[in-house]
This record gives sequence, C-alpha cells and structure tokens, in this order.
Amino acid sequence: MITRFRSLATRWTLLVPVLAVVLLVFTWGRGLPGAVVALVTLVLAGSVLAAVHHAEVVAHRVGEPFGSLVLAIAVTIIEVALIVTLMVDGGDKSATLARDTVFAAVMITCNGIVGICLLVGSLRHGTAVFNPEGTGAALATVATLATLSLVLPTFTTSKPGPEFSSVQLTFAAFSSLILYGLFVTTQTVRHRDYFLPVTKEGDIITGADHAAPPTARRTWISLGLLGLALVGVVGLAKGVSPTIESGVESAGLPPAVVGVIIALLVLLPETIAALRAARRDRVQTSLNLALGSAMASIGLTIPAVALASIWLSGPLVLGLGSTHMLLLALTVVVASLTVVPGRATPLQGGVHLVIFAAYLELALNP
Repeated sequence: MITRFRSLATRWTLLVPVLAVVLLVFTWGRGLPGAVVALVTLVLAGSVLAAVHHAEVVAHRVGEPFGSLVLAIAVTIIEVALIVTLMVDGGDKSATLARDTVFAAVMITCNGIVGICLLVGSLRHGTAVFNPEGTGAALATVATLATLSLVLPTFTTSKPGPEFSSVQLTFAAFSSLILYGLFVTTQTVRHRDYFLPVTKEGDIITGADHAAPPTARRTWISLGLLGLALVGVVGLAKGVSPTIESGVESAGLPPAVVGVIIALLVLLPETIAALRAARRDRVQTSLNLALGSAMASIGLTIPAVALASIWLSGPLVLGLGSTHMLLLALTVVVASLTVVPGRATPLQGGVHLVIFAAYLELALNP
C-alpha cells in the first residue's frame, strides 16, 4: 500500500509541471474567466509542491550547499522574468514594481522564512543550531546589497525622486553581480564548510540523509521538471495577476500589495523546502535557502531591471520610503543578534515573525 502511494505521488509530481506548461500555453496573454482562474490557481498550487519535490531530489544528489543554490537561483531567474514582463506591460503604473517585489522578498526571507524555520526547529529539537560564520557572511551580503540598491536611491541628488541616474544604476547593477558572484564562490568553493549543517555540539554534518542519493538519471529528470514547474508557477502567476491587481484595487489597498503577493507566490517553493529542512534539524540549510534567496533576488533583479530600463519608457523607482527603511534597519540589527550565537530559541523565531507581521500590516495600512 505504501509503495503504491509513493508511486502515485511520484507520477503526480511528474505530470503537474507538464500540465502547468500546457495550461500556460493556452492561457498566455488572454483574459481569463472566473472558472479558468480557479483552475489556474489549483494547477499553480500543484506546481509549487512539485517544484519543492524536484528541488529536494536535486539537492539530495548534489549535497549542501549546492542544493540550496539550485532552488534559490532558479526561482529568482523566473522572478526576474516575471517582474520585467509586468513592467513592460504596466507602463508608469509599474515604476515601483521591482522595488516593491525585491523588498517584499527580503522581508519574506529574512523575517518570514527565517522566523518560521527558527521557531519550528527550536520547538521540535530544543534549540535551532547553525553555523554563524556562513550565516553571518550571507546576512552581511544581503544587508549591503539592500542598502546599495534600495536605500541609496532615496538620498541621491543627481536625479529628482527616489531614482538612480544612469551611471548610479549601472554601478548598483555591477556591484550586485560582483557581490553575488563572490558570495557564491565563497559558499561553494573557498569556505564550503561554513554553510553545512551542524550538530548541537558544533560538528559539521557532511553525510547525506538516511535515504540513498537519487541516480544521475533521476536527478536530471527532476532538474528539468523543476524548471518546468518554476516556469509554470511564474507564468500562471502572471496569468492571474490582472485578477490580483483588480482585486487589490477594488479592495482599496495600496499598489505595493501586488509586489507582496508576487513575492509570496514565487517564494512559496523555497518556504516549504526551508520548513522541511528545519523539521529535520537542518536549520543551516533553511538559512541558506532564506538568505540565499534574498541575495539572489537583489543580486539578479537589479541588474536585470537596469538592463531592461534601456528600452522601458517609464521611470524606475528603487528608493524605499522612511517606514520601509526603518523596517530594513530593524531586520538587519535583529538578524545580526540572532546569527552571532549560532543557536536560537523560539524567542528569536517569534521576534522575526513579529517584524514580518508588522511589514504585512504596514503594507496593507501604510
């Protein structure tokens, strides 16, 4: 019975990504009636779960920290494509979409995902343990990228408004790429041990989980299906985005809520994967996913929108307002205090979740 159930589950994760892409082909660029929106939403949710499954198969094969990079980079590339596509279609109304989505990704990952994983890991295993060297390096990179790309535009004077001039935007784009590339090299080559899970005694866990690693053939199949699932997730999310935008507008909510919803949809696979890792007492893997996603979101999105701004006619507003800058500063300070000891209790997880809740509340009621 168990074997049959696993067989059905495997087939389900194989079929849903293909179904998502087929549905995407038939719905792309068309107005969707209510029944089709409901179907798209259902397939979208299935694609998220399928993406998590295939990402974990690939991660199991390549090991940490490479496994965390697979999902983080894949999701972020698709997120960038979604943002640029919506900016091309939205005109002046989408001037703040990149800023809102990137900042939402930072708050979701650094407070939402980190908070829930620390809370689950500490409640389930007594104390959530991780490597402060690797996590601290990731946090420092995220803080630097966020400040250079989202805070400085508010204070520059070369161009009116919270916007970069062309030279400043070019500098921010190249700086983001260089920092992200340097971090990936550090994580995967120079100091790989800093990003591996640790025991409560501080010993590095280098072995794989209990199950045997998947075969190379299965890994390549999962990698391909992961790509299909992520394309389906973001493509279908774009298909229902007019419904989301009209719903946000009719509810009288700020336009920034659209960016929050996009970030929540795109980051859902990583959230589920990070939560599963925390339940297995692999909190370092959860933090790799969370902070790596925040880093990739800034490090790849800013260069992409900088390049896209060459042919985009509307303005590109990147600078945060005072409220969001305060939340970002609070996040960096609290996250630093969380990282330093290398272990966390439910209190630290709760603090991060409260900051995340404050961000959501202020997004709805600025």
